[in-house]
Amino acid sequence: MMDVARLAGVSHQTVSRVLNEHKNVSEQTRLKVQAAIAELGYRPDRAARALVTGTSKVIGVVTQNTALYGPAMMLTAFEEAALATGFAVNVSSVRNLDERSIADAVERHLDQRVAGLVVIAPVASAGPALAQLPEHVPLVTIDGDPERTSTLVTVDQVAGARAATEHLLAAGHETVWHISGPSDWFDAAGRVSGWESALRDAGKEIPPLLTGDWSAESGYRNGQLLARLPEATAIFTANDHIALGLLRALSEHGRRVPDDVSIVGFDDVPEAAFYTPPLTTVRPDFDAAARASLELLLAQIEERGADVAARRTIAPSLVARESVAPPGGRVRVPS
Repeated sequence: MMDVARLAGVSHQTVSRVLNEHKNVSEQTRLKVQAAIAELGYRPDRAARALVTGTSKVIGVVTQNTALYGPAMMLTAFEEAALATGFAVNVSSVRNLDERSIADAVERHLDQRVAGLVVIAPVASAGPALAQLPEHVPLVTIDGDPERTSTLVTVDQVAGARAATEHLLAAGHETVWHISGPSDWFDAAGRVSGWESALRDAGKEIPPLLTGDWSAESGYRNGQLLARLPEATAIFTANDHIALGLLRALSEHGRRVPDDVSIVGFDDVPEAAFYTPPLTTVRPDFDAAARASLELLLAQIEERGADVAARRTIAPSLVARESVAPPGGRVRVPS
């Protein structure tokens, strides 16, 4: 900072005021300081600044080290939203979302004096660790336990699953089968609940639940069974990767999509529009969820007494493509 001050011909206090965006600095002086900063390649020490001012422009995020589309897209969307408001994001990826791993990651963030924490916690094992976090730390949980009393932002999994199931029923199918995600994931549980409630409200039989693990392989494995059941004419899969494996299994058994079997997925991965046939699916609004998470976190940071039990539920949307038709036909079904 002293080097910047000397080059700009100002005091180090003036440099500090420019860095902190104080209003009582003339535009000419501000430009001189910014030019000196650019010439020297100066970068403020965020940790030192937090110690001096008691504030930080860094948000700590804890997430599972996974390539799964949903959590990865949620993290990307949150990083973009935070950067747009002037906050940097420090990410701690853990192998498992268990109590010890989350506690260690949170401790590392607190040692770096982050302004607040976001935990992407879609599995039940994260619950005990979140319950132990210090109450004074601003915290938002994304896709966490809906039963916990805490600030939570989540995609409406139940509504998305209902939309998928109702779309298949509207095409004329007698019932809808479901390949779920892992039972310890809140997203998977919500989608099962939405599927069951849509069938129950329509007075339809609820077929046996088939369980997957988010992978195409689990879709293929369950597809080997479903392909042998002529009554399975409509299938809702918990994500698009499961649908991909299912499509392969049905093709191997001569079951055509959508002529013989209709399929709806969930997530709208970029490849879904290029499946054969293009996949009808449910699209979560990751950007809206990220903005809501950031808004709730900033409210806690700025007002330490902010409501710590605020909830935001983000509605998904159905994307109708070519994988749904009436039983035995290829007539397109309006969304």
